[in-house]
Amino acid sequence: MMNIKITCRAFFISVFLLIILLPSFSQVVVERSEEKVIISGTPYYVHLVKKGETAYSISKAYGITVEELTKENPPSVYGINEGQALRIPVREITDTPSVRSEPVRTRKDESKYIYHKLQPGETIYQLSKSYGVSENEIISSNSGRDVTKLPVGAEIAVPRREFMTDRQEFAVQEGNYIFHKVLRGESLSSIAEKYGLSVKDLRKENRNIRFPQVGDYLRIPVPKVAEIPLPEEMIADTAKIVSEEPVVILPRPAGYIPVRNLEGSFDVAVLLPFYLRENAVRTDIDSSKIVKGKKTYKLVSRSEDWIYPRSIGFIEMYQGILIAADTLRTLGLNINLHVFDIKNDTVELRRLIRKGSLAVMDLIIGPVYSSNLEIITDYARDLGIPVVSPVPLFNNSALTGNPGLFIANASLEVAQNRLARKLSEYYDKNIVFIHTDSAGVDPDVKRFKEKIITELSNRLPYEEIKFKEFMFFSRSAFDNDSINRLGHTLSYDTENIIVIATEDAPVISEALMNIFALSRKYNVNVFGYPAMRGLVNLDPKYFFDLDLLIYSPYWIDYSKKDVMHFSTIFRKKFLTEPGEMSYAWIGYDVAYYFLSGLAIHGNEFLIHPEIHNPDLLHTEFDFRRKSINDGFENQKLYPVRFTRDYEVKLASEVVTGQ
Repeated sequence: MMNIKITCRAFFISVFLLIILLPSFSQVVVERSEEKVIISGTPYYVHLVKKGETAYSISKAYGITVEELTKENPPSVYGINEGQALRIPVREITDTPSVRSEPVRTRKDESKYIYHKLQPGETIYQLSKSYGVSENEIISSNSGRDVTKLPVGAEIAVPRREFMTDRQEFAVQEGNYIFHKVLRGESLSSIAEKYGLSVKDLRKENRNIRFPQVGDYLRIPVPKVAEIPLPEEMIADTAKIVSEEPVVILPRPAGYIPVRNLEGSFDVAVLLPFYLRENAVRTDIDSSKIVKGKKTYKLVSRSEDWIYPRSIGFIEMYQGILIAADTLRTLGLNINLHVFDIKNDTVELRRLIRKGSLAVMDLIIGPVYSSNLEIITDYARDLGIPVVSPVPLFNNSALTGNPGLFIANASLEVAQNRLARKLSEYYDKNIVFIHTDSAGVDPDVKRFKEKIITELSNRLPYEEIKFKEFMFFSRSAFDNDSINRLGHTLSYDTENIIVIATEDAPVISEALMNIFALSRKYNVNVFGYPAMRGLVNLDPKYFFDLDLLIYSPYWIDYSKKDVMHFSTIFRKKFLTEPGEMSYAWIGYDVAYYFLSGLAIHGNEFLIHPEIHNPDLLHTEFDFRRKSINDGFENQKLYPVRFTRDYEVKLASEVVTGQ
């Protein structure tokens, strides 16, 4: 009896292993297994998947639906693989006569169906994955037709329905095992080390997986897992409770505060990548000419006004800092700028720290690379020197434990919070979430999706939310069906709110083209990340024609006197105009804001920056922090709309993130 229980348990565990998708290029005849087991009093067949078999063909052979198959074997919702063990509930199976050749569909209903032309090698399983519907739904939508025997080029109806495509994660624990989902970058060695196992023991428990792929599930013995120390926040009964002083936010001035009659002297370090060595090279090798089929190489001199391309933006930022310093000097401040060329290596920065060159600074602007930012914040924290990060960062993790750090550009997380709150206003609309995280491992995508669902759930019951997740694939993957897949997520009956949750320029460009084509048939409203505004290689036509709304960290009103004055000074000093995307604006605003704040409010400004609200050029800094031990992040975002009149306007609402 004990052996029977162990055998049953082994079969039960094995069916939960998640295997990577393998495409099936043909339908094969499925042979039903004669082997049965009893699990929790219920009889099951144990079916070993063979090459070419699909969820549909297996379920059909055993007289069950695909939904029943995936319910009994949750990981199979992502696909099945050769050699995988599936448990199949025992049903009384009756053979049915084969369906004769299908009649020709004489009437199309495009409001309910998408009509897909079959390509060579395509299967019902592949179509179900491409369009986000089950195989049974496709079959039932083509009644009277044997969809497994349709010729290439035949049209097959794919149902167009309201659906939730929120990807489910199966946290499976069975008996003495749990299952670890393989993430990008993990190997057997790293996973074994994480759980305190040897690679040999891990292989022994997962003989069917030699090289784990992203999305695979590995079986981990629970006794080994129990030996791993849990994170402190997860040990509820033994966690040490740390009392932390709450963050106090002082009242923000109702209007701009005057900046005049200043006193004091400040030393400011500017740590930017100017690439001085690269700019010093005044010759280049010209290999553009070909003589007799061979490239020619010629040494040529560069023009006097040539600038190394990667340094241009940071030179403009320094120019903005110079103008701010000159402006503040006229108001009474003594400002000493100490400028250093700090690139993405850490050698020069560490040398400055060893020499003590930064020890007497009152303010540090930069550096721009995360590796150097971590070094400088560790150093400046002990000396009480505020550090300002002037450029957008990949994330705001550097704020943790660095109360003297100020991130001047709102991170993606801040934009996601604002977008999620905005989307909640459309709670009764059809929301389409476009992203590229096919492996399900991107934390930004996961966080944003959860924020949207949470905000929508505050407005109506979860089951009533119309949220459709659209996985982006390029046209090269789906040919002309790319636009059809997107069309399948849209609704004729209500407004469609489309969120492009990516900063990848090619993805944004192709998505916008497809949305534009579909906007002639559907009512669409498009939202995007702040980075979309700075993608200069995209055709702006789609921005305007789709009435795109982007939450941007800056807005420049060229009719303001101080903006016109800055442009005039910039033109006189540097013989050029600062473009809208120029770093010159943020350079000026950062230097002017922090130096005037220190001069007017002293050290209290570094604890409560909200008390300082001067009139700046392209933003209004609204610095907030999560705890008194963390740094500050600018929360200010402007709703910028590209109108169909080909104008860029500030939307009626101006919302400051909380």
